[in-house]
Amino acid sequence: MKFFVDTADINEIKDLAATGLLDGVTTNPSLVAKSGAKNFISLIEDICKIVEGPVSAEVAATDYPTMLKEGQRLAKIAPHVAVKVPLTEDGLKVCKALSDNGTMVNVTLCFSSAQAILAAKAGATFISPFVGRLDDVGHDGMQLIADIVEIYSQYPKFETEVLVASIRHPGHLIDSARMGAHVATLPPNVIRQLYKHPLTDKGLAAFVDDWAKTGQSILDAA
Repeated sequence: MKFFVDTADINEIKDLAATGLLDGVTTNPSLVAKSGAKNFISLIEDICKIVEGPVSAEVAATDYPTMLKEGQRLAKIAPHVAVKVPLTEDGLKVCKALSDNGTMVNVTLCFSSAQAILAAKAGATFISPFVGRLDDVGHDGMQLIADIVEIYSQYPKFETEVLVASIRHPGHLIDSARMGAHVATLPPNVIRQLYKHPLTDKGLAAFVDDWAKTGQSILDAA
């Protein structure tokens, strides 16, 4: 499974990229606003210099002509930019036009299997179902992931990857991996939660304590 980080914070991206575990980045207008970036294009350029994998940059318009122009502009930033479009009729038209020209497209705001089928037929590189937001309104977000993975597996010509979005906790990630989703995009704090386990902390503390009792130093050894 590929790990993307869901943020527009350059410092967070640099820190996580240094681990070697980061396969890509997803951004959206809300994350860009939160980052305080004054120039969106420059921000995406900077992210693309840090990360070699797909970097999702979202269009701001909602009508087909303007979305297409924005998508074409974003695609010029770097070959690994994935233009992010909403799952609307105009958004899927843009997806088709861009994907036909070799541009990666991430279709976002997916909340049903039917929408996911449309995105795959439009040539989307990624489909982004939002599990957390479904959970918030009393629906089973993970069931949507299971359904999309199952449907896509029936049609070898569908090359669209399932990119699980709106992940709120490690359980969402584990369930997505178990179901066979291709990608998970996680907030930085959730990625860091993956490292944590109380038994790891307990075991390490015991090792450190026992080593201190030996009075030795690996670096000072002859």
